[in-house]
Amino acid sequence: MAAILGENCSGQYHYSQATQPLEMSCMLLLIMFGKVTLDFFMLQVKQKNVKVSFMGYFCVSLALLDFALLMSIFFIFCFEDFALWGVRFTKYHICLFTQIISLTYGVLHYPVYLVASLDYYMTIAQTSHFPKSGTRLLYVFAVVVIWISGFSCILKVPAVFDELEIQNNFSPYQCPLYTSVQSYSVSCAVVLLTGAALLACRREVITMLLSVRVVSFASQPVLMFSDVPYNNGTCFKRQLLTRLLICFLGTWAPFVLLQIIVSFLGPRIPAYMEMNVPWLYFINSFLIAVAYWCRCHDVEVTEETWSTDPFVSWQFCFVPFNSENTEPADKPGTVTVIC
Repeated sequence: MAAILGENCSGQYHYSQATQPLEMSCMLLLIMFGKVTLDFFMLQVKQKNVKVSFMGYFCVSLALLDFALLMSIFFIFCFEDFALWGVRFTKYHICLFTQIISLTYGVLHYPVYLVASLDYYMTIAQTSHFPKSGTRLLYVFAVVVIWISGFSCILKVPAVFDELEIQNNFSPYQCPLYTSVQSYSVSCAVVLLTGAALLACRREVITMLLSVRVVSFASQPVLMFSDVPYNNGTCFKRQLLTRLLICFLGTWAPFVLLQIIVSFLGPRIPAYMEMNVPWLYFINSFLIAVAYWCRCHDVEVTEETWSTDPFVSWQFCFVPFNSENTEPADKPGTVTVIC
C-alpha cells in the first residue's frame, strides 16, 4: 500500500509494520476525545478580536472534522454492530474512518501552509481594502477546496480500501498506522530556520535578554527589553529579526523544544494526531513572523496590523513602547515590550 500511495499521492506516507489491536478502539476513542478537547480549548482561549485569515478558518474546520470523527467512533464503539441508511457499521469502520482521516490529514500540510503563507504575505502589510464579507467567503471557499482535494487524493486510490479489507480478513483485530512525511519535514524546517536565525542574531538576543525586566502594563505583567534603534536598513532587519525571535520563542519555546525532540527521536506519530489546532497555530505564528520580516518596510502602523496572530503580540517589534514610569537612566534608547 505504501508503494501505491507513493505513486498516487507523491509518497507522503510511511507504512508502519507495527499494528495495534482493533480492540484498542477504546484507547483511540480516548485519544480523539483528548485531541478534540485540546482543539476547542485552543479556539476558546485565543484572542477574539483577531483579523480573519485563512488559517483561522482552517483551524475551525479541522476542529469540527475531529469532532465528527470522535462522534462516529463513539457511536460505533457503543452500538458495535448497527445499520444506518442501508449501511452496516461495525468496529472495523473505526479503523477505516481513522485511516481515511489520517491519510487525508497527511497530504494537506504543504497546501495549507502554502496558502496561509501567500495569504499573510499579501495582507500582512496592509489594512482591509476588500469587503470583510468577501474575504470570509474567499477563505471559506479555499478551505472547502483544500478539504475536497485532500479527500479526493485519498479516495481516488481504490487500493486504500482493498488493503484495509485484506488486513481485516486476515486479522480483524488489527489496524495499520500511517505517518506523514510532510509533517516531519515541516517540523525539521521550522527548527532549522529558527536555529539559524538564533545563531545569526545570538549577540543581539543575549543583550536583550540580559536587559529584561518584569513590569505592569494595562493591569497585566509584561516583559520589558531595552533596545537601541537603528536607521540603517540592514541593521533594522537584523534588529527586527531579533525582536521577532524573542516574541515567537516567548510564546512557543516549549513547542519548539518539543519539535527538536521529535526531530531527533523520530517517533512514528499517527497522521490523525499530527495535524491539530495547537500545531497549526504554532505554524501560523511562524508564518506571520516570516511575513513580517519579509515585508517589514511595507507594514502600516495600525491597530488592525497587530490583530493578526491569536497568541503572539507583534506590535512592539515595530512600535517600541516607552513607559512614562521608567527612569531615564534605565533607558539607553528605545524600550521594547513583549506581552
